[in-house]
Amino acid sequence: MSDDLVPPGAPGIELAPQGIPESAEILPSGPSHVPLKRVVGVGGATMMGLGSIVGTGIFVSLGLAAGSAGPAVLLAIAVASLVAVCNGLSSAQLAAAHPVSGGTYEYGYRWLHPLLGFVAGWMFLCAKAASAATAALGIAGHVAQVPSIGPEATVGIALALVAGLTGIVAAGLRISSAANTVFVSVTLAALALFIGAGLFSGGGPEPERFRPFFAPISSAATPLGGFLQACALMFVAFTGYGRVATLGEEIVEPARNIPRAVVSTLAVSAALYLGVAFVALGTASAAELEQAARRTGTPLELVADRLHVPGLTPLVEVGAVTAMLGVMLNLLLGLSRVVLAMGRRRDLPGLFSILDGRSASPVAAILLVGGLIGGLVLVGDVKTTWSFSAFTVLIYYSLTNLCVLRMPRAERRYSGALAAFGLAACLFLAFWIDRRVWLVGLGFIAAGAAWWWVAEQVRRRRGGEAPLRSS
Repeated sequence: MSDDLVPPGAPGIELAPQGIPESAEILPSGPSHVPLKRVVGVGGATMMGLGSIVGTGIFVSLGLAAGSAGPAVLLAIAVASLVAVCNGLSSAQLAAAHPVSGGTYEYGYRWLHPLLGFVAGWMFLCAKAASAATAALGIAGHVAQVPSIGPEATVGIALALVAGLTGIVAAGLRISSAANTVFVSVTLAALALFIGAGLFSGGGPEPERFRPFFAPISSAATPLGGFLQACALMFVAFTGYGRVATLGEEIVEPARNIPRAVVSTLAVSAALYLGVAFVALGTASAAELEQAARRTGTPLELVADRLHVPGLTPLVEVGAVTAMLGVMLNLLLGLSRVVLAMGRRRDLPGLFSILDGRSASPVAAILLVGGLIGGLVLVGDVKTTWSFSAFTVLIYYSLTNLCVLRMPRAERRYSGALAAFGLAACLFLAFWIDRRVWLVGLGFIAAGAAWWWVAEQVRRRRGGEAPLRSS
């Protein structure tokens, strides 16, 4: 790899031949750009993906989506999983071809334009920081139900959780991966027992609860509108597979292991979501599930109570806590790697590109992300937060699919039709989110673009862009 300086002069917004701007294939050089260690195999990568997916989505989003579509949320899960597969294959082939930390932030720089790369990174930070804060509050809400603690301690518990998991992630990826494996194993066991109890106990699913099939709870929602909104809400529940891509620089044999881990993650999570949704909707009404999700964030515990299986409710409670711990851990990992990539390119201060000598982790980036999540712990309404995450993630994956379409055909592993479908589906679903939410999301995109433009002008006035290294 050779060191090159970017030619002076402002790059145009137009895409260069093959979709690659002159500065796209390059990363910041210098002593701060030390490669991360490849320590995660296909099994660990799959568990990372499951730890990111099987969390707030299954324990909270299912109830919210049921409120939008009624029993048709089962079909919404299938549609969302199909869109996720297209996006997952796009992420997999991009990560295999360009296995560095940062995900679509880096792919946008390489195959689109620096501004679009920055927007992708910005959308990822917005979406996932809010999701992590929501997960922290969800865990704290469970703990605060203990009579001797009380709800007034919720915020303090959430902040303590953020601080503790930030410390685990800063200690290095091996320790983080081990902790994640424990969290995911407990969660999967709890959900498997939940499905088994629902299917084989005396209080199992009742067929009449699935009629009428298209029955949105909200009086303002049409059956089609409610169904499409449910598809969007459930899509964000599948997007943890992107964590495999953002950790691409730390995965062993990325060209082989990243696609395998993404496909395995999506297959297991889709089967799990459908099984849980079938049991939940056959035991409690969609309206009850939505109310439980918005009020306490515990719709599956409501179902577990109704199944009357000894010990099932506390097991589901433990599974919910470990699931959201896994989500927080994986979000800290993924977000910190995007911050690392942004520091390398000087879209953020170079301090965030430095790796700790002992843990080989980007400690400054991890601490920044932990502080950001801690600041967002005061986020209020769960549905608003989740909807905002859905919109920003759909924009992020729209850019992911666009990157694939701009790749040279020789570098693609799958048909471009999959990426084209993923791009169209993401853009379509994004604007079925509540209008107020996507208007705020567009405002955040504009604010991020303005930051990038100002940073670009500052770099030029200081004598041109930062030194960059070819990939």
